[in-house]
Amino acid sequence: MSEQTIIWDLDLIHKYNYSGPRYTSYPTALEFNQQYGDDDFIKATQRYLERPLSLYIHIPFCHKLCYFCGCNKIITRHKHKADEYLDVLEKEIINRARYFKDRKVTQMHWGGGTPTFLDKQQISRLVSLLRHHFHFVDNAELSIEIDPREIELDVIDHLRHEGFNRLSMGVQDFNKEVQQKVNREQDEAFIFALVERAREVGFHSTSIDLIYGLPKQTKESFAFTLKRVIELSPDRLSVFNYAHLPNLFAAQRKIKDEDLPLAEEKLEILQETISTLTTNGYQFIGMDHFAKPDDELAVAQRKGILHRNFQGYTTHEECDLLGMGVSAISMLGDNYAQNEKVLKEYYARVNSEGNALWRGLSLTNDDCIRRDVIKTLICNFSLRFSDIEKMHNIVFHDYFKEDLELLVPMKDDGLVEITVEGIHVTPQGRLLIRNICMCFDTYLRNQMRQRQFSRVI
Repeated sequence: MSEQTIIWDLDLIHKYNYSGPRYTSYPTALEFNQQYGDDDFIKATQRYLERPLSLYIHIPFCHKLCYFCGCNKIITRHKHKADEYLDVLEKEIINRARYFKDRKVTQMHWGGGTPTFLDKQQISRLVSLLRHHFHFVDNAELSIEIDPREIELDVIDHLRHEGFNRLSMGVQDFNKEVQQKVNREQDEAFIFALVERAREVGFHSTSIDLIYGLPKQTKESFAFTLKRVIELSPDRLSVFNYAHLPNLFAAQRKIKDEDLPLAEEKLEILQETISTLTTNGYQFIGMDHFAKPDDELAVAQRKGILHRNFQGYTTHEECDLLGMGVSAISMLGDNYAQNEKVLKEYYARVNSEGNALWRGLSLTNDDCIRRDVIKTLICNFSLRFSDIEKMHNIVFHDYFKEDLELLVPMKDDGLVEITVEGIHVTPQGRLLIRNICMCFDTYLRNQMRQRQFSRVI
């Protein structure tokens, strides 16, 4: 049976559908602390000087409020606010770049918010600034998130001219009633035109985001969205579970509970989504992600070399990650660091100190070992004990005696196979990979923080 096959077992899904981390990092951001300072960050920058660099730039602005959104964003139509932001971001870039002068940038991603809130001149200003202070390799992977509601078609040409070669677009749902309920009405024909234009001008990859569990969604209505997505034929797809948390995100209070699909219908939507996408040639990468078989993510997974970081799945395992902008997170070797999340505080810190470091974490040796185990399982659905043993000079069964005992019920339920050589996640277990990884999470085990995470499905 193919390593990418999924078997839908509703009883097991119900049994294991409790809250848990998404593991874009281990330890998770809940463990970050404010005792972590700039001296720790600078020390981390000098530890792995041979590693290439991945840049993440956060642009927090959006033109309109999407009611479902829990991202760190600022809703405004005042373009001068972006100029003010770029003025401060420039100071942070100059300050941070000096610690990476000998590194080669092989990857960059702009996220938000909506990065294309920036106009052409502002985009060029930021690209020029980054290229001046960092050394980009010729074939660097440069990706950007766009909002199809607030962009002119020729901006795609401009982005390609500036070197961007990957595009990510939030669509969420093609159904008009659903769009109205979440304040995200968009022109379907224009979305198709954007993707076509991106391909025409030379973008290597297009990615589409969908969300299931939104108000007024049904299995039938989402089937229409999936039909249109298949026709759109993006290289990658992310299909996220909407987590309704109005106590945490004020915008979600505009969504009425009675408009949301019931839990059973959400599962039916997900089942239909997986079936439709895999039947139409997409490979299930893991969690919420799908890719065409010839996409780099799919190829890397089949080779067992897929990686995961704060941006999700990636093929750039060897990179350190430097995040800049409000709330941005860096991952430098065995250190995590996050900038101030509130824009006013971000401005104040950069203007006074040159950086906006808010909190972070220096990983222990145990953290690093467990990070490698969790990352391997969540990316590749299998793990060889000998690989971890050689990497960390341990005896796996001795080191993880308690963890392997926690896996026994999942083994009995057919989610994993445990042999003398390693752990293999079965087709029934792939949708529940977060639960499997949670067996190796000592923070979760010791502090019982499940309530702070979203459900696994």
